[in-house]
Amino acid sequence: MRSPSVTEGNSTTVTDGGSADRLSRLEQEGEVAADYLEGLLDIADLDGDIDMDVEGERAAVSIVGESSSRDLNKLVGRDGEVLEALQELTRLAVHRETGDRSRLMLDIGGFRARKRTELALLGAKAADEAKGTGQPVKLDPMTPFERKVVHDAVAAAGLRSESEGEEPERRVVVLPV
Repeated sequence: MRSPSVTEGNSTTVTDGGSADRLSRLEQEGEVAADYLEGLLDIADLDGDIDMDVEGERAAVSIVGESSSRDLNKLVGRDGEVLEALQELTRLAVHRETGDRSRLMLDIGGFRARKRTELALLGAKAADEAKGTGQPVKLDPMTPFERKVVHDAVAAAGLRSESEGEEPERRVVVLPV
C-alpha cells in the first residue's frame, strides 16, 4: 500500500512551470520506484508499505513495516549493504522506465533516517574536535550518502570539510578554521 506525500524542501509553493515539471518528474520517479519495489516485496513474500515523498531535489521512497518486522531487516543487511544494492537496482529500474538518471533515495524500516541522525552527531562532534585542536579530523571511510550527511553537519557547525581517497576508502576530512 502506498502513501504519497510531497514536501518541496524549503519551498512551500511551486510558482513556475520549470519547478512544476521538475516536481512532476520526481513524483514519476517515485511511482516507478514504488511499482518496482512492490514487485520485489511480492516476489520475496515480504510485507511492507511504501511511502513516497519528494525531498529537496530528489525522490524519496521508504518501505515501512511493523516495528517488530525482522523481514525488512533482511532488506537492509549488515551496515545497509543490501539497502545500498536495492537502491541502485531501483535507480536502474527508474532509468530504464524514464530514460533519466535517478538520484532517488531509498529507506527501509527507517534505517537511513536513524543513520542520518547518528551521522549528523558524528559530523558535529568532528567539527567541535577540529575547532578545539586546530587540526584536521579524518573520519572512517563512508558511503556517498554518509559523507553527504557529515558534510552538511560540518557546514552547519560553520566549518569546511572535504572528501579524500578512492572508493571504497573515501572519507571525510573536517578542516579547522
